[in-house]
Amino acid sequence: MNQTVQSLSGAKPRRYPSVASAVLLATSALLLACNDPILTSSPRPLLFESDVRVGILHSRTGTMAISEHTVAEAELLAIEELNRAGGLEIQGKRFEIIAIEEDGASDWPTFAKKAAQLIDRDKVAVIFGGWTSASRKAMLPVFESRNHLLFYPTQYEGQECSENIFYAGATPNQQAEPAVRWLLANKSKDFFLAGSDYVYPRTVNSIIRAQLEASGGNVAGEGYLPLGSRDAEPLVKKIKRSLPDGGAVINTLNGDSNVEFFRQMKEAGIDEEHGYSIMSFSISEEEVLAIGPDYLKGTYAAWSFFETLDTADSRTFTESFTEMHGINRVTSEPAEAAYSMVYLWAAAAEKAGSIEPEAVRKALIGIQFVSPAGLVEVMPNHHLSKEALIGRVDNDGMFEIVARFGSIDPVVWSPLLETDGHYRCDWRLDRPDAGRFRP
Repeated sequence: MNQTVQSLSGAKPRRYPSVASAVLLATSALLLACNDPILTSSPRPLLFESDVRVGILHSRTGTMAISEHTVAEAELLAIEELNRAGGLEIQGKRFEIIAIEEDGASDWPTFAKKAAQLIDRDKVAVIFGGWTSASRKAMLPVFESRNHLLFYPTQYEGQECSENIFYAGATPNQQAEPAVRWLLANKSKDFFLAGSDYVYPRTVNSIIRAQLEASGGNVAGEGYLPLGSRDAEPLVKKIKRSLPDGGAVINTLNGDSNVEFFRQMKEAGIDEEHGYSIMSFSISEEEVLAIGPDYLKGTYAAWSFFETLDTADSRTFTESFTEMHGINRVTSEPAEAAYSMVYLWAAAAEKAGSIEPEAVRKALIGIQFVSPAGLVEVMPNHHLSKEALIGRVDNDGMFEIVARFGSIDPVVWSPLLETDGHYRCDWRLDRPDAGRFRP
């Protein structure tokens, strides 16, 4: 993929080639090396003078594995592409990127333990990891106490702005709020809020409640399942009682709880045919494939990227991903964000001339990347500007894009919540409360 990474400092953009052209580059270097008998004894291609370790920490087992496999594999794709294109160039030297992967196992204390292990034992320069806010919050003290870096790939509830985390997913004003506006304008004013029982669904639903109150909408009901629970029947019955004649259902369930939820929703007649519009914030192509298109056809999702996005960069990303991981695989917004954040880290390391977390952290703000989803930029609050899209699941299990909202700057402290609405985050500032201060 011919991706451009650049910074607002005016530095010359670096273009990263596709897998095919990158293979040609690396092969050419090896052939040149093989022409010299002294060089052929080297244990690595002459392209690299040393290596740098990076950590990958996602749930490969447990309830969240349904979502996190693709995220980890997208990060591995980006690392492979970077290496085939010459790796990292730091102060004139080329470094091969070595991925050290650990399994968070859908268990939040395990995420914290493995993060500490990757930093202390494996000496990684950065960690790409997490999905749920519970996993991120479990890891947060590890990164802050060690002044290390976590790149976090998925949408979340906002209301957090750490100097040691870069948030590649959407904030509520980039996902939930545009989706609610669209539902109000096109579907219904009556809503049911359904989610997993942890910090992300609870917080984002508080923001949605405030948005609906300000916009003339109505919350007819709200209900939660324990994360990982497959007993969806009580929640489905509550939705039917609260919205007997149809309405909008906001779904913030995470992981494989969605499998039984959507099957029971379909059996209960809570679908598009019977006047219900279901909008999910954590259902992407990967989950549709796992659950089955028959159960999700006609439902909606809000993301910054869908595989059906008709651009050259989107198509090339999906082609490269399926070439590496299998022709029957799909891409998604979390995968795209995970892929892009590896490139953003690499660009910042090259800009800083160092892989040290503190130097990379300072270099990241202002860096832009032409991602598979379009141009993104690292903002002073350590989040990305992102486009908001709404897609509808079609008969094949892919998303037809039905609405686009353009690029939206991230708002970390939601103005819809009275306790946080007056706060800002700006890590360019030299002040101890730069992550949460009143302007």
